[in-house]
This record gives sequence, structure tokens and C-alpha cells, in this order.
Amino acid sequence: MDAKEWLVVNALPGMGALRTAQLVARTPHWPDGWLAALPHQAASALRLWLAHPERSPLQQAVEETQTWCRSGFNRHLLHRDHPAWPDLLNQLPDPPVVLWAQGDLSALNGPTLAIVGTRRPTSEGSSNAQVFARELASRGWCIVSGMALGVDGLAQRAALAAGGQSIAVLGCGVDVIYPPRHRDLHEQLSTLPGGLLLSEHPPGTLARPAFFPRRNRIVTGLSLATLVIEAAEKSGSLVSARLALEQGRDLLALPGSLHNVQARGCLQLLRSGATLVRHVDDILEELQHWAERFMPAVPVANDAESSVHALSDHELPPDDLLSALSATPTPIDVLVQSTGVTVSECQQRLLMLELDGKVTQQAGGWVRLTRPW
Repeated sequence: MDAKEWLVVNALPGMGALRTAQLVARTPHWPDGWLAALPHQAASALRLWLAHPERSPLQQAVEETQTWCRSGFNRHLLHRDHPAWPDLLNQLPDPPVVLWAQGDLSALNGPTLAIVGTRRPTSEGSSNAQVFARELASRGWCIVSGMALGVDGLAQRAALAAGGQSIAVLGCGVDVIYPPRHRDLHEQLSTLPGGLLLSEHPPGTLARPAFFPRRNRIVTGLSLATLVIEAAEKSGSLVSARLALEQGRDLLALPGSLHNVQARGCLQLLRSGATLVRHVDDILEELQHWAERFMPAVPVANDAESSVHALSDHELPPDDLLSALSATPTPIDVLVQSTGVTVSECQQRLLMLELDGKVTQQAGGWVRLTRPW
């Protein structure tokens, strides 16, 4: 089937992604097999288009997309028979019937990893989103997200700034800039090498709340794994986490302080079985089962690089930080100064010690415990 025929299928009344996928699984011959298998209303609409396209309302969808594709650079319509269609999407129970694409289709060559998180990250969460995206991009990974404020946008900007690839799946038409504050990011994803915008909604479609959960299934469905950077207990990122598991994809999460509200969703995911991630090598090790089909050979960062870009426990042995604490609260900036590590590394080590029952946070800073609480 060609692009025109898939556009017509996408516009058939009473169908939708799930029903269409169920019909596709039966591999009907076009068009007779489809006419025989479709519900009455959809079959009648298709029959009219086949016989008299100029009289069919379905033809409008075809002509509008054809006009859109011709009127701009790097505009495409993707479907199951398109050479750039991602095989991973075919594993979903309800993949999009078509995807409008704007940008560099080579971004779909993978490997792909979704990075999601809160729209209001802490300074640590913001740093982690950028560090992980930058290093993954430098190792040949494409970062997939939803161009949302916060973690999503930060990760995508960092991947592009590193000269890597990033795909944004939108809950609106690919020509609609949402949120408006990401106008520059939208432009980068449209025009820079390695940038790509995707949507299952036609150009011109405005963002609606109901579109975003559907958008999330494509973000996770395009990706071998989903990494949650920061998420509150009722964060929308937890919907993406659930979708990733339902789709048979790996779920990864960064730990955070017990006292960080924006980390509680991640801690819950870790408690429920998500893989704890400290640095990029943890991700690559966890995803080795994808290696044969989807992961090219990529260089492993050396120790010096890992110490700069990762949440590493090699920089600061536990006893060194523990020895810097006492029964008197010590502010984290004092700990950073006395130990010579970054704020992020210090916070991660404190979390591990806190989980071990060796330290706790009180008014004024961190204290060493003489016994587990």
C-alpha cells in the first residue's frame, strides 16, 4: 500500500489505531480484503473513495497531506510500508496508522532511548537530564521525548547540542509549536541534522489534553527503554513508565533524595522493580539483550570521562564522606568543599548512605547516625 492508501485507512470512520492494527494483523489484500473485513460504515466509505475519490470526504485528507509535504523541506508521511517506518512500533497493540514527520528521518535509525521526567526539575534533575542525554548522544543513541517543559526539553536540547540525534513526538500537529516557549527547540528539531518531529495528528491540529497520553505510547514505543530522571508521585512520567512496561520495554530510573518531592516517583519505580541507574554504562549493560538487532557497537567511556559525566560512586568512597559527618548537621556545600566532589555526586552518595541507615538529613544539614533508625 502507498501513502495515499494509508491516509485513507487512517481517515476511515469508526476505526482508530487499535482496530486498524487488528485488521492489519490479518494481512488482508488491498483493497478487496479490506472491504471484506471492514465494518459496514468504514467499508462503504472506502468503496466510495475507490470508485469516486472526487466525491469522497476521505480525499480531503489525502490532498491536504500531499500539499503539506510539497510545500516545505524535510516533510514526510510515514506508514508501515515506508522504508523509514520503525519496526519497534509494529510491536505495539495500537501503533499509529500514519505519522506526519518533519526533519531528518535518519534519526529513526536508532538505537533509541526515551528520557522523561517532571516539568519542574530540581537543579540536580536538570543537570542529570543534560548529562545523560549528552553522553548517550555521543555514544550514538537517539534521545526520544515529548518536547515538554522540564526534563524532556532539557534532554533533547542537550542531545542536539552534542551533535547527536533526538526525536520529539508531539500531542499536536508537527507544525504546531507546543509549548510556545519551545519555539527554538521546535526549529532545531525541524532543521538540524539528527532532529525529527513526529505526530499521529495531521498538520494544524492543536494540542489537547487527551492527546498526550496517546502521544506517550509512541514515545515509549519508539524506544528500547525509558529513563525516568525525576518524577513526583503523581507525575505524568509514571504513565510513560507504565506504558514502557506494558510494551515489553526496559524501565530505568535515577535515584534521588528521600526528601526531594520530585524524586519520589522514581523511588517508587525503583521499589517496584525498575532498574537503578547511576551512569550511562548501567544503561548499556542493562540493554545488552537488544544488542543484536538494535544496538551498534559504541565506544565505552574511559574512567576519566565517566567520572565527569556519570553519577559515579568511584569518586568518593563511602567512608570518606561518612568520616566528614558527625552528630552536628553539616550543610551540603560544606561537604562538597571538604571532599572536593560535585554537588550531584555528593547528593547521590548521601542517598546511598541514607538508604543504608548511616546518615539522615536534619535542619541545617546532614548528620551521621550511630545506629540505623
